[in-house]
Amino acid sequence: MTNPIAEVPDTDAMSPLVHIDSTEGGAVTVWINRPAKKNAFDAATIAALHQAFETLHGAEGVRIVFLRGVGGTFSAGADLEWMASAADWSEDDNRDDALGLAHMLKALHDVPALTVALVEGPAFGGGAGLVAACDHALATADAKFAFSEVKLGLTPATISPYVIAALGPRTAKLLFATGRVFDADAAWSYGLVDEVFDDAAGLEAAQDALIEEVAACAPGAIGDAKALVNDLVDQKIDRGLIEETAKRIARRRVSDEGQEGVRAFLERRKPSWTI
Repeated sequence: MTNPIAEVPDTDAMSPLVHIDSTEGGAVTVWINRPAKKNAFDAATIAALHQAFETLHGAEGVRIVFLRGVGGTFSAGADLEWMASAADWSEDDNRDDALGLAHMLKALHDVPALTVALVEGPAFGGGAGLVAACDHALATADAKFAFSEVKLGLTPATISPYVIAALGPRTAKLLFATGRVFDADAAWSYGLVDEVFDDAAGLEAAQDALIEEVAACAPGAIGDAKALVNDLVDQKIDRGLIEETAKRIARRRVSDEGQEGVRAFLERRKPSWTI
């Protein structure tokens, strides 16, 4: 049995705002490509990101997905020109516009592979929301973060489910209510970032190490393991949950990957999905 990575389309053909790099080993990098705008969001960028994440839902063999900004900046949040154009919209128009960001974040959250934000420079507003929506986040020491919506008379509503899940309610209330700018070390202490590195070289070395780690892991099992956490978080440990977990491991044991993994272990060889 083999687990080749499916052909992942380069989104340059779809939109110049986002592009995808992929390896045969199932490592994908999604790049936000608006460096002149510090990779700030507008409706077109949100739509391009949504399309990229949806593409990865059906890409067989993808183990890990990195999210990064071109030009040493992750994302400065909302594009000022886009915000200006929305100033006279109706509440219904604003709701429809906000749904675009909300659906894009959900598409990122639901990518089956492990998702990792690689943060350099600013990650403000929706940019910080992208970090929270990923499963794991690495940052350089010069990274800066803020949920600054209150300074504009707004609230970080669409990103809030992911931020609250990452930070907890007490820290989310503080950062949402003050709009403070905080550095990478503070982001680590809050739980928004998992590791901090001196520079981009350190960030990329950590990226390579993660790629090497997941190369030994079955792509489908990675997706099921991630779904296990998403589905079971905060669930009461009762008979129903016990039966559900037993059902899930039984399904994995009889799967192609489960059968191959156990046979490879017993035969003291590498399973077919290793690189």
